[in-house]
Amino acid sequence: MADQTIINEISKRRTFAIISHPDAGKTTITEKVLLFGQAIQRAGTVKGRGSNQHAKSDWMEMEKERGISVTTSVMQFPYNDALVNLLDTPGHEDFSEDTYRTLTAVDSCLMVIDAAKGVEDRTRKLMEVTRLRTTPIVTFMNKCDRDIRDPMEVLDEVETELNIACAPITWPIGCGKEFKGVYHIHNDEAVLYKTGQGHKIQDVRTIKGLDNPELDIAIGEDLAAQLRDELELVIGASNEFDLDLFLAGELSPVYYGTALGNFGVDHVLDGLTKWAPTPLPRETEDRLIVATEENFTG
Repeated sequence: MADQTIINEISKRRTFAIISHPDAGKTTITEKVLLFGQAIQRAGTVKGRGSNQHAKSDWMEMEKERGISVTTSVMQFPYNDALVNLLDTPGHEDFSEDTYRTLTAVDSCLMVIDAAKGVEDRTRKLMEVTRLRTTPIVTFMNKCDRDIRDPMEVLDEVETELNIACAPITWPIGCGKEFKGVYHIHNDEAVLYKTGQGHKIQDVRTIKGLDNPELDIAIGEDLAAQLRDELELVIGASNEFDLDLFLAGELSPVYYGTALGNFGVDHVLDGLTKWAPTPLPRETEDRLIVATEENFTG
C-alpha cells in the first residue's frame, strides 16, 4: 500500500471523457470546462476554415480545417479540491477506435445531448461502450438558449433508449429567446442567465427559494408559474439522485444549460468533482491493479 500522502493525492483525481453525437456541443463544452479550470483565460468556440481561432483541444491541421476533433486530447486542471483529467475524444464515427480506447481509461463520462434533438445515433453507440465497464455517467442537456424539445420528453427518451435512470439536478427556466437560466433543485435556488457572456465566467445572480417573489419579478409571473408547475411534476415523478446507483452506472444526474453561452457548465463540474469516482481498479491479464499499490507508477 502506498503512503498516506500518495493516497490523499490519488483520492483527489477525477478522470473523465466527454461523449456525444457530432455537433451536440462537445468541443465547446470542453473549452468552457477548461475556462472554469483556469487552464485557459478566454474561450474561443469552434470556428470555420477562414478563422485563425480554434478550440484549444483541436490542434491538428485536419481538426482545424474540419472543425471537429479527430484525436484524443488530454487536459489537466484543478477544480474545487480535485485534480481533473479531461479526455476530449473524437465525436465523429470515422475516428471511433481512438474514442473506444479512451473510454476504457476513464473513471466517468460526461454525456452531452443537444436538447433540441434528444438521443442520437453516435450517443447510443458510445453509451454501449460505457456499459461494458458500468462507467458512471453525468448528463448535460445543451443548447437551452435555442428552441428545444420538451425536457420531460427528452428525459424519458434518455431513460428508455439508453437504459439509464435520470435524476435532474437542475431544470431549465424557459428556452430559446426566453431562456432565463436554471433552477438548481439540490440548492433550491434559481440561477439566472445573461446573454453575451459566453467567452468568460459569468457573474450570475441567484434567487433562493421557488416561492420567492423576487423570482416573479426577475423572470415574469407567467414563466415563474410555469416553472413551479414543471418542478412540482419533475420532483414528484423523477428519480432522486442516489450516489450508489450513479457509481454503478445505473443513474445519471442531469444538468441543463448552454455551452456556447458558458452557462450551467460549472454545475456539471461541481457534480463531477463531488460524486465521480477516484481512479478505479484495472483488470489485467494476470490480476487486478489498484492505484494505491506501492509499486504502481503512472
